[in-house]
Amino acid sequence: MKLFFGEIYDDHAILNEEESHHFAKVLRGQEGDVVHVTDGKGKLAKVEINSISKKVVEGSIIELKTDFEKKNYYLHVAIAPTKTMERLEFFLEKATEIGIDEITFLQTFHSERKNIKIERIEKIIQAATKQSLKAYLPKVNDLTKFNDFIKQDFENFTKCIAHCEDDIVKTPLKSILENEPNKILILIGPEGDFSRDEILNAEKENYKGISLGQQRFRTETAALQAVFAIDWELKS
Repeated sequence: MKLFFGEIYDDHAILNEEESHHFAKVLRGQEGDVVHVTDGKGKLAKVEINSISKKVVEGSIIELKTDFEKKNYYLHVAIAPTKTMERLEFFLEKATEIGIDEITFLQTFHSERKNIKIERIEKIIQAATKQSLKAYLPKVNDLTKFNDFIKQDFENFTKCIAHCEDDIVKTPLKSILENEPNKILILIGPEGDFSRDEILNAEKENYKGISLGQQRFRTETAALQAVFAIDWELKS
């Protein structure tokens, strides 16, 4: 299956400019080719290409599916970017393949990276979405200060913060998932973990401290562990 991003209408679909170029110039696509197009919001269309120009590729819809393979939960991971971007990019790719709905980057007390390139991040996530044949494109939010983030209103979310402080109460993630929450927000800290003040401030905003096991993981490993566990426990 060749999957492209584009706009899906009642009877036709239009590939966006970048995807049109890829289809026409890179893949040397032809009129009459059949491809799949997603709007990144749950629609998946089987399309026969009938018009190719320099900037626009358009086709007629043969079959349309809505809410294609929609999960029964919404997962938002807020993570402190790692110093080495390759490790963060690995997490983003694999988390997208497994199933994640929203990603926010956190600027924390122990953060090693103060900036990220959102455009590059979005391209990695788009490529992973296409590779794994998904119809939902994860939402990407820019770098946000930790204390500003935790004060945001996440109505009806089960809010969790993963940390390694032994003398601050933590609940195993598995126990949280036993209640089958349908909206989950998990905070993952940097290599030096969240500061004690950050953990306590999060608790004041109704975040639950959680444990991901006895091991101490790297940032991207901890985040993937959480994504895997949630997918395993909640996917119907």
